[in-house]
Amino acid sequence: MAQAATKKTVLYCGVCTLPPEYCEFSASRKACEQWLGETHPEEYMRLYSDEALTDKMAMTTLSDDKVAKEAAKMEKAITKEEARMARDLVKKNSSRVVIKRVERNKRKCVTSIFGLDVFGVDLKKTAKMFANHFACGGSVAKNPQGLDEILVQGDFSEKILQLILKDHPEVPEANIDLTEEKKPKKMAP
Repeated sequence: MAQAATKKTVLYCGVCTLPPEYCEFSASRKACEQWLGETHPEEYMRLYSDEALTDKMAMTTLSDDKVAKEAAKMEKAITKEEARMARDLVKKNSSRVVIKRVERNKRKCVTSIFGLDVFGVDLKKTAKMFANHFACGGSVAKNPQGLDEILVQGDFSEKILQLILKDHPEVPEANIDLTEEKKPKKMAP
């Protein structure tokens, strides 16, 4: 008789999404190590205990120069990754989401949402969600600066603000601005 196949579960890192055995090759190695120690201590001991580290060192046949170069290279990569993450955080904190009501013709208007992409929001999915929620047209278009923005037909600025806060908690309320843009009235000759 055939043996029943056993299921094998694979553990993935919560930081770099690689299996823990490969976290040492990730740029966020220290964060991965900390995560593994907090969430899976037995796996951490298997990979990073003194015994495991000496076994790894015994298996490698690199010279001291190569080891030093690799360590310096890895340290540089870690520093670079940490700097990139810090820049991204500063960029997110200083970014603004602008919800603008733009008047088109007499009573027609469009609501424009700009700046959501900085916070990792998928603009196409969000535009479709707005269109379905408000039963109107919603699309992603380029603004005059050449950057993507969401256009929703109708005046839904307040409701869109509430919907963004509800569905996208990664966007802080303090970073959202509501504005209104009116066309200048034509002067009678």
